[in-house]
Amino acid sequence: MTNTATTPATQQVRGACPHDCPDTCALVTTVESGVAIRVAGNPDHRHTDGALCTKVSRYAERTYHPERLLTPLKRSGPKGSGQFEPVGWDEALDDIATRLQAIAARDPQAILPYSYAGTMGQVQGEAMAARFFHRLGASLLDRTICASAGGEALVQTLGGKVGMKVEHFAQAKLILIWGSNSIGSNLHFWRLAQQAKRDGARVVCIDPRRTETADKCHDHVALRPGTDAALALALMHQLITHDWLDHDYIAQHTLGWDALRERALQWPPERAAEVCGIPVQQIVDLAQAYGTTRPAAIRLNYGMQRVRGGGNAVRAIACLPALVGAWREAAGGLLLSASGHFPVNRAALQRPDLLAGRRARTLNMSTIGDDLLRDASPEFGPQVAAVIVYNSNPVAVAPESGKVVQGFEREDLFTVVLEHFQTDTADLADYILPATTQLEHWDIHTSYGHTDVLLNRPAIAPVGQARTNTDIFRALARRMGFDDACFADDDLTLCRTAFGDAVNFQQLLDQGFATLDLPDAPFAHGGFPTASGRCEFFSARLAAQGQDGVPDHLPNFETPGSSAAFPLAMISPPARNFLNSSFVNVTSLRDIEGEPLLEIHADDATPRGIVSGQMVRVFNQRGEYRCKASVSRRARPGVVNGLGIWWRKLGPAGTNVNQVTSQRLTDMGGGPVFYDCLVEVAALPEGA
Repeated sequence: MTNTATTPATQQVRGACPHDCPDTCALVTTVESGVAIRVAGNPDHRHTDGALCTKVSRYAERTYHPERLLTPLKRSGPKGSGQFEPVGWDEALDDIATRLQAIAARDPQAILPYSYAGTMGQVQGEAMAARFFHRLGASLLDRTICASAGGEALVQTLGGKVGMKVEHFAQAKLILIWGSNSIGSNLHFWRLAQQAKRDGARVVCIDPRRTETADKCHDHVALRPGTDAALALALMHQLITHDWLDHDYIAQHTLGWDALRERALQWPPERAAEVCGIPVQQIVDLAQAYGTTRPAAIRLNYGMQRVRGGGNAVRAIACLPALVGAWREAAGGLLLSASGHFPVNRAALQRPDLLAGRRARTLNMSTIGDDLLRDASPEFGPQVAAVIVYNSNPVAVAPESGKVVQGFEREDLFTVVLEHFQTDTADLADYILPATTQLEHWDIHTSYGHTDVLLNRPAIAPVGQARTNTDIFRALARRMGFDDACFADDDLTLCRTAFGDAVNFQQLLDQGFATLDLPDAPFAHGGFPTASGRCEFFSARLAAQGQDGVPDHLPNFETPGSSAAFPLAMISPPARNFLNSSFVNVTSLRDIEGEPLLEIHADDATPRGIVSGQMVRVFNQRGEYRCKASVSRRARPGVVNGLGIWWRKLGPAGTNVNQVTSQRLTDMGGGPVFYDCLVEVAALPEGA
C-alpha cells in the first residue's frame, strides 16, 4: 500500500478516524491526481476489519463540501449576523496577535481556549495549541463535556481509565450493554457482541430508550434516567444474599468490602424497582444471570453518567466484576474506556512547564454560558475578554445554550474560531480561520474502545487556504514573540513525541497502527493501578474531599414527579447519523436523519393531543425549542428523547435541544448533566 501523498498516480493512504467514538477506525483513503475519491476502513486493522460507519464513509463528501471554509474570514456585519469578508492570513494573524497581546498585557487569564473532541488526535488536538496557551498564561479549560464523571469514577475505583480488551467480548457468555446504543455509537463492538450472541451468549441492554441496540438484545431494562446506581446496588444485594460471590477475589484484590456490603444490603430489588421504574423480577433475573454466568462482561458507555449521580453510578457498576471474580477471565470484566492504557507523554506534547510557575485559573467548559456572562471579581478573576475556539462548537453543544449565545454575542468579547464550516459558533466569531480536515494533516491517535495506536498520514494537500491547527498556533506564537524552541516542532516531530520510545514508530509508519503489549486478562490477579493495587470499593480520596467513599444512588437534580409544571424527564441521545455536532451539514446524512425529532410514548402523547409528525414545543424554565414529535415505542412512559445535536440554525426555530439542558454539574469530575432535565411538551397548531 502506497503511503506518500506526493505520487501523482492513484494511491492508497493509511489514516485514522479523528472523531469522538470508541472505535477509532483505521482508514484507507484512495487518491487520484491529488483528489480523495474514497474513504474506507482498513481491512488489515483487526478492530476496523474494513468497515466504517455511515458517517465516516462519507468523509470525502465532508472534505470537499461546497460550504467548506477555504479562506480566513473577518466579521463585517453585526455580531451574530453571520456576515464576513475574506482576508489574507497575514492580516488575520497579525490582528489576532495584536488583540491578544493587548488583553494579555492586562491579564492573560482573560483569554480562554475552548476545545474538545472535534479531533481526538494528540497533535491537532492539544499539542501546539496547549503549548501556545501555556506560554501565554491563559486560563486553563477543564474539558468535561462528555466523559469526566465516568472517567473520574474509573480512576477512583479501578485506578485509571482501564478495562478488559474489547476483542474478548466475543467469547463472553453474558454481555450487559449498559447506557450504550452500540449499533449507532460503537459499531465494531456490536459485531463482537453479535458473534458472542451467535455462540450462545445472552445480551442485555440497560437503557431508558428502546434503542436499535435494545431491539437486537435478548432483554431490555428500560430504567428511568439517573437510576443506574440503584440498579447496580440491587444487583449487589442479590449477589450477596444468594452468595454468588468470589470470596477469594474479594479478599485478595478489593478494598472496602464491608462498607460496600452494608450499602448494598440497603437496596433490595423491591426498593430499586420502585426507584428505577422497572419490574422487581427483571432485577432478580438479571442478578441471577450475572451471578451465575461465566464469563460475564459489561460494556458501559458515557450516556448514563450525564446526570447528578453519574460518577457514583459508574463507580457502583465498576465494582460488580470484582464481586463475582469476572476479572479472572479475559472475556470477563468491564470496559468503559481503554484510554488509560496508552502511555501518552502529554507533558512533552503540551508543555505545562511553559506556565513557568504561574497558576492560571481553570474554567469548566460545561459552564461556558454562565462564565461568559460573569463580571470580574476576586473569586472569578478577570472577565473573559477573548475566546479561541478549535475542535468544538460550543454554541450548539454546551448546555443551556440560550446563555451561551448571550455570552458569545457580547460586543466586547473577541472570538476566533478555527473551523471547517460556518457553524453556530463561527457565526458569532470576529475571525474564522479555515482548518484542515483529517485527510490533510499528520496526527497520532489513541482509542478509548481498543488498545491500538494509529497514525494518520495526510492523503491530500490542504484544500483552499486551510491550515493545520498546529500551523495556526505556531504562526500566532511567532507573532506573539514566543521564541521557545518547542514552537518550531513540525507535526511529524509531534507525532514521534506523543509516545517516545513506548511505541514502535517505525511500525506506525509501515502499517499505520501498533498494538499495545497488554495481558489478555489485565486484572486476573489484581494489580489495579490504584494506590492500593486493589479495586477500591471505598475511595479514601473521595472521602477526603467530603464525599461518600462508597458508591450510592444520588437522585437527579430534576427528579421525575418533583415538578408539576415540567412532568417529563428528557434525555438527549445522539441522532444516529450525526456525531455530536459534526456531520450535521453533510447533506446526504442530514437527508437520512430528516429533521429534529422528539420521541414520546403514546401514554404521554395522547393526553397532550400530540400525534406523530406534529410540531411540538419542548420547554422548561431555561428555554424552549421546537421540533417534530414521533410517537414511538423507543420512548418509555414519562421520558422523552430529544435526538441531538442539530446545529441551532438548522432547527425549526433557530434553537436545539440544549436550549433546555442545565449547567449544573455531576457529583464528581465536574461533568454536565444533559440527561438530568425535566420538561413539558405541548402541541403546536399547524403552521406555527
